[in-house]
Amino acid sequence: MNVSDRMTKNPFTVKKSDSVTDAREIMKKEKIHRLPVINDKGGLIGIITEKDILYASPSPASTLDVWEMSSLLARLEVGAVMTSNAVSCTSDTPVEEAARLLSDNDIGGLPVVDGGILTGIITESDIFEIFIELFASREKGLRLTALLPNIPGELANLAGAIKDAGGDILAFGSVRGENPTNKLGIIKVAGLEREALLKVVDPFVQEIRDLREL
Repeated sequence: MNVSDRMTKNPFTVKKSDSVTDAREIMKKEKIHRLPVINDKGGLIGIITEKDILYASPSPASTLDVWEMSSLLARLEVGAVMTSNAVSCTSDTPVEEAARLLSDNDIGGLPVVDGGILTGIITESDIFEIFIELFASREKGLRLTALLPNIPGELANLAGAIKDAGGDILAFGSVRGENPTNKLGIIKVAGLEREALLKVVDPFVQEIRDLREL
């Protein structure tokens, strides 16, 4: 799955000459938290976020009254508070790479740029939705978490055993274990009762960490 499959195409944008007040109103109206900043040719030149606007706003301890504060923000241009050289990706970037970029740079959204032109944006909310789907969070089943030996082919053997027992695997994934010899497996299964599932997986797992119906 690539970014193009989940990004918001033709996102709301602003120009650097737009006022911070206008940017804030767009975010508020559209219930979004960031706006790519583009030039007249549609090229990405930065990004402005709610946090940028917050930092640019006068302190509550300021002696300015509300009208003076509003007037100050109305005169302040996006270009003065935006983040230049925004971290971005292309539409053919794998979604897991986009997630890594978001995490490594501690940001909530990635503008998508193709051929020098802004074509979309993908956010942490989009990544969360993918995560929900990968683990079948909206489907009913038994969710098993178990420590598995890190042996080539063992995951396939476990999946085959569940299938042979009549189970329907809704989700199956693994993450780092306690050391290089094992991994933590997360399996969601429908069509099997609790005890039946435990019996099937017993020959393949080192330790059952959790089993619940979700």
